[in-house]
Amino acid sequence: MTDVVMNEKIDETPTLRIATDGRLVVMVDGTPVPVRLRQCFPWSEPGLHLSLRDDEDREVAIVDDPAELDAESRGAIEQALAEAGFVLEVTRVLDIDEEVEIRQWTVETRQGRRSFQTHLDDWPRSLPNGGILIRDVAGDLYRLAAPSQMDKKSRELLWAFVD
Repeated sequence: MTDVVMNEKIDETPTLRIATDGRLVVMVDGTPVPVRLRQCFPWSEPGLHLSLRDDEDREVAIVDDPAELDAESRGAIEQALAEAGFVLEVTRVLDIDEEVEIRQWTVETRQGRRSFQTHLDDWPRSLPNGGILIRDVAGDLYRLAAPSQMDKKSRELLWAFVD
């Protein structure tokens, strides 16, 4: 069941739309409330358990599973997810370079070669299935499904991050 919490009230049928200015809105008593999407845990399921927050960072709604929404609401949240950030599937790690307070990554993904940065104190998160998840400084997510099964160079570069 998809729960939407609005002012401590649960409404089981949320209505989401894209406003004329391109923002995601939740309809509350017929009034559009602009929200931004926050992806919640688990990191291994970035399309589930979505927190919708107003401009003051108050949670207006929670959507556990967008598949349970009506078609228009599902389309709106899918568009917001696409704009909120990517979850890129890493297939190879080409280089990890540590600089002053920044770690520079160069990887191959299913979508092509990417370079991104993480703060030195932001370590990749271990996923329950043995993978790891990396959030870059821009908020994009990079998932390594099976680091132990990657090529030798990738494994050597990742040794400090893998259990």
